[in-house]
Amino acid sequence: MTDQPSTDITGADLPSGDGAPSANTPAANGSPGTAPEDTPDDAGRTDDRDRVRLKALGREELETFVEDLGQPSYRGRQLYNWMYAKGVTDFAEMSSLPQSFRDELSDVATATSFEVVTQSQSADGTVKALFELPSGEQAEMVLIPDIDERGEAQRLTVCVSSQVGCAMGCTFCATGMLGFRENIPAGAIYDQVWHMNEVAQERFGQPVTNVVYMGMGEPLLNYDGVLKSIDLLTDEDTLNLSIHRITVSTVGLARRIRDLADDGFRSHLAVSLHAPDNETRSDIMPINEAEKTSLPALKEALQYYHDETGRPVTYEYCLFHGVNDSVADAKRLATVTRWIPSKVNIIMYNPVDGLNYERTPEDKLDAFVQALVEEGVTVTVRRSRGQDIDAACGQLANKG
Repeated sequence: MTDQPSTDITGADLPSGDGAPSANTPAANGSPGTAPEDTPDDAGRTDDRDRVRLKALGREELETFVEDLGQPSYRGRQLYNWMYAKGVTDFAEMSSLPQSFRDELSDVATATSFEVVTQSQSADGTVKALFELPSGEQAEMVLIPDIDERGEAQRLTVCVSSQVGCAMGCTFCATGMLGFRENIPAGAIYDQVWHMNEVAQERFGQPVTNVVYMGMGEPLLNYDGVLKSIDLLTDEDTLNLSIHRITVSTVGLARRIRDLADDGFRSHLAVSLHAPDNETRSDIMPINEAEKTSLPALKEALQYYHDETGRPVTYEYCLFHGVNDSVADAKRLATVTRWIPSKVNIIMYNPVDGLNYERTPEDKLDAFVQALVEEGVTVTVRRSRGQDIDAACGQLANKG
């Protein structure tokens, strides 16, 4: 998910029957299976070495870890500071820790969450990086600059991946063609922002301002990891990002949306809608076929979310020529927006090799937007960024 930040036009459970794609859906092809909800990180251990992955642990978990090694709990807080506040991954450089403890850590743990494999920059300034996790699986992250007429970055947004691949099987998305591989731990999500923050400082002279969970994967299928990563990002001792500058996007997992409400979620919530009726949405998004994740279920969950939090939502709506872009579709979409306070982000489709969708022509886009405006809907349109390096919305597929 890597589009240019929105331009205002007008202000007006899964694995067991909660909608996971079956083995014959696109999401399962070539994957170990559908995505288990909150796949455990094997107590923080890597797949190929018996060393604890410290970047899978939060502050309290690090305190427990060091106590198990016979150290006082404050050593865990020191570790947290070195890894998350200073970005240090080499235990030898953690000078406030005793040498004997640093040596022991080198034997039993690792503070590295991933290695950057390749990095490229688009003509429009967008930066995409391919990274490899300890398991050998790879995913991508993107830095999206919002450049003004003076050539200065007004906003710098990091689009992070929460999973390797995706189990949702959306028929228009390159990531969905990969199938689900694994959840990305909270520390590795945090490190995507840390890495791109360094890139932002180097190339634009200022830090990252926003984070969107719109890269590879379905964030609410890595529920605990995503919420933990938000805690890390907003900690005043780390990057200290504003919680209101973070957006989590979901295909619409009804039970997890309710969980967000119950858990006091305070960041922005976006729903990848893409169709205003059950039949069309099920055709392009298999997740919609299950009763527990259909539009009626989504409506109930969003109304519960708004009742509990008082917060609006944003509907992401990617236009596909001849599929969901008629004036009649716009009027049906307007009905959806009245479920709770909301706005609509229109996304122009980005071509994906092997998929037979086409971008909506500009005249149909204009008519679609006008129909929404006439219905009193607040609409924004996002123009794609990073298409020339396959970094635009729906194009992330580990091409590097």
